[in-house]
Amino acid sequence: MNARAEPAEASAEAAQAAIAGEFAFFGDWTERYQYLIDLGRKLPPFPDSLKRDEFKVSGCQSQVWLVPSGDAQRLDFQAISDSSIVSGLIALLLRVYSGRPAAEILATEPRFIEAIGLARHLSPTRSNGLAAMLAKVKQYAGEAAA
Repeated sequence: MNARAEPAEASAEAAQAAIAGEFAFFGDWTERYQYLIDLGRKLPPFPDSLKRDEFKVSGCQSQVWLVPSGDAQRLDFQAISDSSIVSGLIALLLRVYSGRPAAEILATEPRFIEAIGLARHLSPTRSNGLAAMLAKVKQYAGEAAA
């Protein structure tokens, strides 16, 4: 893993509020999708060596790899997808959950999904994939907290 970057916001809740504010700036979903794609393009490089079955998230139509590191005090995640929109969703998830204590991850419901209207604008397969990624993040946090 590279040097761990500090989260942009002090808490997962602050990250969710910031995401909601950024998406409110855009007038329509064409602009919001473009912003999601742009966020996905800004994800840090993901080493091919980590594209292993053990890190693959099942339940996603696209290929998604999610790699945890750290412990209960601080869990960091690296992730990537072969889909540009899904990579944007990953960027949002990492912003909310990566670099946080396991207890905070477990206690944080992903309210930003509803706040930005994402739930209504994702295809059923992408919604299922997003739910699978969230479940995996929570699973890793639960394992670290145990």
